[in-house]
Amino acid sequence: MVTKAALTPSAPATSRNRSAKAAITTGTKAPTGRRNEPLLKDIRLLGRVLGDVIREQEGREAYELIERIRQMAVAYRARKDDQAGKDMDRLLKNLSADQSVSVIRAFSYFSHLANLAEDRHQVRQAAQLPAKTAVEGSLEAAFKRLSEEGVRNDEIALLLKHAYLSPVLTAHPTEVQRKSILDTERSISDLITRLDGADGAVRAEIEAALRARVTQLWQTRMLRFTKLTVADEIENALSYYQSTFLREIPKLYGQIERALPGREIAPFLRMGNWIGGDRDGNPNVSAQTLKLALSRQAEVALRHYLVEVHHLGAELSMSGRLVGITPGMQALADRSPDQNQHRADEPYRRALTGVYARLAATLHDLTGTEALRHAVAPQDAYTSADEFLADLHTVDASLRAHHAGALAELRVKPLIRAVQVFGFHLATLDLRQSSDQHELVIAELLATARVEADYAGLDEDHKRALLQQLLCEARPLRVPGAHYSELALHELAIFEAAAQARRAYGAQALRHYIISHTETVSDLLEVLLLQKECGLMRGTLDDPKSVADLIVVPLFETIADLRHAPGIMEGFYAVPGVAELVKRSGSEQDIMLGYSDSNKDGGFFTSNWELYRAEIALVAFFDRLKQQHGIRLRLFHGRGGTVGRGGGPTHQAILAQPPGTVNGQIRLTEQGEVIASKYAHPEIGRRNLETLVAAMLEASLIQPAKPVPAAFLQAADAISQASMAAYRKLVYETPGFTDYFFSATPIREIADLNIGSRPASRKPSRRIEDLRAIPWGFSWGQCRVALPGWFGLGSAIEAFLSEPGTDRKAQLAVLQRMHKQWPFFRTLLSNMDMVLAKSDLGIAARYVELVEDKRLGKKIMVAIRAEWDLTNQALNQVTATKGRLATQPDLAGFLNYRFPYVDPLNHLQVELMRRHRKAPDLRASGVEGETVADRVQRGILLSINGVAAGLRNTG
Repeated sequence: MVTKAALTPSAPATSRNRSAKAAITTGTKAPTGRRNEPLLKDIRLLGRVLGDVIREQEGREAYELIERIRQMAVAYRARKDDQAGKDMDRLLKNLSADQSVSVIRAFSYFSHLANLAEDRHQVRQAAQLPAKTAVEGSLEAAFKRLSEEGVRNDEIALLLKHAYLSPVLTAHPTEVQRKSILDTERSISDLITRLDGADGAVRAEIEAALRARVTQLWQTRMLRFTKLTVADEIENALSYYQSTFLREIPKLYGQIERALPGREIAPFLRMGNWIGGDRDGNPNVSAQTLKLALSRQAEVALRHYLVEVHHLGAELSMSGRLVGITPGMQALADRSPDQNQHRADEPYRRALTGVYARLAATLHDLTGTEALRHAVAPQDAYTSADEFLADLHTVDASLRAHHAGALAELRVKPLIRAVQVFGFHLATLDLRQSSDQHELVIAELLATARVEADYAGLDEDHKRALLQQLLCEARPLRVPGAHYSELALHELAIFEAAAQARRAYGAQALRHYIISHTETVSDLLEVLLLQKECGLMRGTLDDPKSVADLIVVPLFETIADLRHAPGIMEGFYAVPGVAELVKRSGSEQDIMLGYSDSNKDGGFFTSNWELYRAEIALVAFFDRLKQQHGIRLRLFHGRGGTVGRGGGPTHQAILAQPPGTVNGQIRLTEQGEVIASKYAHPEIGRRNLETLVAAMLEASLIQPAKPVPAAFLQAADAISQASMAAYRKLVYETPGFTDYFFSATPIREIADLNIGSRPASRKPSRRIEDLRAIPWGFSWGQCRVALPGWFGLGSAIEAFLSEPGTDRKAQLAVLQRMHKQWPFFRTLLSNMDMVLAKSDLGIAARYVELVEDKRLGKKIMVAIRAEWDLTNQALNQVTATKGRLATQPDLAGFLNYRFPYVDPLNHLQVELMRRHRKAPDLRASGVEGETVADRVQRGILLSINGVAAGLRNTG
């Protein structure tokens, strides 16, 4: 694993004691083709460097143990050598806790380094394509396709004028990486980039730097000793703005402007964030964390602007004796407090010194921190980002009016775009809470005010009528001097902090209030009433001038919620005054759709199908509402990293949305380790953002030639019913399934991993219903079953093909047409294809050994294997392929190349889980003050990190 030769497919060598450069080679099947040779070269180099570091840090004996395990894993995986598999299993079972940790770290870090090499290779491949070749998902490809479809540039610009596209970063417990590791890996990624075209002394210098960074990686602990706090999560997210978003988003706008020359492009792409405002099930989020998140966001934005203005001051050295300036520029220079005689004839520098002073004062006022440089004292803080933007426009106009447009393009224009996108708030921070918490607060307010003694006991009609009445009354609900519970004070403080924040940071700082578990119209009205109580809704519902600051966003999560969503929204807008209020407040209605919980509730296919149906019904209702009131619908897709949670290629996912559901309006969550894989590297980050824009444009402006045939919809409905029945029969109706899940997956250990500030379960129970969907999916991914990404479809398709009174061949022909002609169905099966390719029931069977009730373990594993076989068979039939990833040979090659480095991690994870669960209180002395039990637990948690890195998109 860790040698140059070890990663080269060739004949096996004979001695296991060779040096690093001549260690035993493998027969691992690698991605083929000349275009992949640079990737293999990078991986070989990184593997050799890692091997050298391991030998240096851990000693030759540890290195040779790791190499021996690697050889066995490769022989078992690539050459189907069962004896090698048995030998590896026996060896791994007999490792000490210390040896296990060493092996796990080695294989995990190799996966991390391979990820960096693969990411770099994506960028390299795109850059090396012929000039006329447009990469699918790129802006170039999108504009080409739009042109071929007859869409004019004016139409594109018009759509963008009213568009709203927002990736929203969330903090969910699937990101197993520490920020220290991520920062080091960013440095390694930069070095890999510099390797291309380097030779001689330059290459030697880069390789030496790589060795240093890999050493740093090896000597940095992977795991956190303490639970991640909300403040930690805030800082982790902000690092992506500093490394990627603040600079790359303006570049992306530049691409669009070059593609649409002469058109003004509105700031349609904006960042969103949940971290610090999402308190659903997270007791650690409060008004204080909200204030901290907003303050730190503002600080990151303002410090970026300060740096850029400082550089502008250095660059714009033009003398007023040599070039003219506009009157506006002269006025800006004259207002500057800069009296330095050396800059008397340099109007741009004087003006920018004044701008810097105003920004520095703004930084202090909004965050309490100080700027790094002070040519003059901070003074005259900006009251809004628009004031700052106006000054930048003055500089820009003057440069362009006096033959310095090239200088304006270099830094002023990107800075203007950054301010348009990020303002002083950086990202729109969403608030989220569960509907039952709002009900408790409303009930307490009403009982204390003696308005209604038992609000929670009212039926929905009475709740709705009472809430409507209260929304039409000017008086507040709180009684001065009355005692309120900690919950009520906590929740009201959030709303009050939101009102203060909007005044300080601008209206875009907080715009959305998401209601988890929206089940009734009253769930939405309660949040409106809480806004009114805390000054976020000004005026009453029947007041023709009233406005609400926050969009009330329902989150429909379960299968039942998705089915009821259209009716709930119709009921909400039927409340007198609601439509008019929304219109006055911006004419925007966001609706969030939950992929994770709907999957946990009804299985993979049914979740996707009910989301599809809900979107169609919601769009139909809002089309009518738009005609009456001009209110726009914006769907917010709560996608996770795994396919079971809505993950998969973003471009395909957006294009697979039902026709008419995008229309230039889309938000989607970015979660867990997916954030790092997409946005840690600036260039890769920009390409992923480009993909979002391209997909939004194509989905909005290219309409399908024909509607989806009724036969397709009927077939999908039948498959969904059968799939959900099969899924729920296993998960919710099989006695002992919960015990199986908690034994045959690392869910208990994941709960101990300090990878998020949120508990793994909403309630202190072992019920699947109460478990968060994220650790649910993460656990199945770890044990290589990946059940949420496929279970139920095999039985459902078999039932469809065998439906009484139908011809099996004709039924199969319908499914094959669906796959060829319907993007929704094709994307769903493509994602499932990838999930099944990453699953391995042979390894999963090892985890079943951890189930104490052997009969139960065997029974459930037999059911899982039977469905797995059915699903693979069905996928082969419908897609007319043989085996997984038949149409994606590169991805198949990458996975086959990776598996020998992931398999030992799974084997060791099972063994260490067995030891830990059998004797969790073992207290024999370990290394560095740790007990053996501590060492075993650390090995388990490290293996979770390694498997997640090796398989990717498992969170």
